[in-house]
Amino acid sequence: MARYAEGTTVPVEKTRIEIEETLRRFRADAFVSGYEGRTAFIMFRAKGRQIRLTLEMPDPTDKAFKLTETGHVRTSGSSQDAYETECRRRWRALGLLVKAKVAAIAEGIVTFEEEFLAHVVLPDGLTVGQAIREPLALAYERGEMPKFLPPPKGD
Repeated sequence: MARYAEGTTVPVEKTRIEIEETLRRFRADAFVSGYEGRTAFIMFRAKGRQIRLTLEMPDPTDKAFKLTETGHVRTSGSSQDAYETECRRRWRALGLLVKAKVAAIAEGIVTFEEEFLAHVVLPDGLTVGQAIREPLALAYERGEMPKFLPPPKGD
C-alpha cells in the first residue's frame, strides 16, 4: 500500500501556509513554524493553550535517497530530489493531521482538549505527551496510577 501523499509535488512552504490558514480559521491567535536539526515543528496558540506538533524529517544521507529502488546509485541531483519528495510527503501528512483534528473538533466528535492534549506545551517546554510518556509506561508496568506531571526542570 502506498504511503499518504507519495510522490506529491506540493511544496513544503505551500503546505505550511495551508496549515497556518486552517489554524487561523480555527481561531488560533498565534502561529510559528521552524526547525531544529532534523525536527520541524509548528506551534500555535488557541483557547489559551500553546500547542506544538513536531515532524521528524528524514536523514538526507539515508541510503533510501542514495540508491534507487533497484539498488543503483543515484546522481546527487536525483538523491536531492528523492529527499525533497519525502520532505514534501511528510509535511502533507502533517497538514492532513491538522485538518482532521480541526474537523473532528468542529463536528463535536472530540473537544479541543481531547484532541490536542498530548501536544499542549507545559511551562518547562515539554509537551503533555512527552511529560506523561514514561510515567504512563511505569503505571502499566507496575499496575499503579501514575503521577501525571513531573516537577519543572531544575527542581
